[in-house]
Amino acid sequence: MHLNVRADLVFDFSTGSEAIVSVQAAHSPDQTVISERLIINPGVDIVQDLADVRGERRFRARFEGEVSIVYEAVVDNGLRIALPPSARKPNWLHLPQDVLQYLTPSRYCPSDRFLPFANREFGAIQDGGAQVLAVLDWIHQHVDYTPGVSNVETTAERTFVDRAGVCRDFSHLGITLCRALNIPARAVSAYAWQLDPPDFHAVFEVYLDGGWWLVDPTQLAPVEGFVRIGIGRDAADIAFLTTSGFCQSVSQSVTVNRLSDAAAA
Repeated sequence: MHLNVRADLVFDFSTGSEAIVSVQAAHSPDQTVISERLIINPGVDIVQDLADVRGERRFRARFEGEVSIVYEAVVDNGLRIALPPSARKPNWLHLPQDVLQYLTPSRYCPSDRFLPFANREFGAIQDGGAQVLAVLDWIHQHVDYTPGVSNVETTAERTFVDRAGVCRDFSHLGITLCRALNIPARAVSAYAWQLDPPDFHAVFEVYLDGGWWLVDPTQLAPVEGFVRIGIGRDAADIAFLTTSGFCQSVSQSVTVNRLSDAAAA
């Protein structure tokens, strides 16, 4: 699928704030950036980091005052396939080394505290894809999508108690339960086609059958319309803006449109 993604961001930065910005579409074998542009006003020098092992790209700059950041790209996100129940959970001895970090607890995903619940609720289900799909169904049935009930400090444990949250909270809980079932899981920030209202979207992916599979516990957008941006252990790793000083959001707009193959060429 060919998608046009665009982020229009305006921030007011305190004097001399350094920033790390993650809004560029990731480079990965299943996702190709056909064209892109980045416009910063007023213009500043930036340090463009190359794609890391996960394909994520960031740029760094020093900002002051009101700054506009516009990123737009045409991306071929390939043929994203929904996770099948038959996908197999890998033997830990056969996992790539860089996948191991996604098995253990992290700041927002205290999976060690969920071992009894996860195994009682999902342990009898066939290992792998079927378990992950059962986790997604459980979250969809038991957690309400409710803006305003969580904040940047909310962990999966809090969401489990409150039974409410937004996309990042849903993903943290899904990651936590999957890790408690010994399934590698990691957080993903994404552009999402047909997400309403349009915004950056937090989803996650699991490592099964030798590869990563994108899933959305909110069920608010189709997986085939995702464009990866950032990848990490949890939300602490995938923020679209990290600053050394205070900044205030003035405005934010995200749009994703599907293009015909002719228009994308």
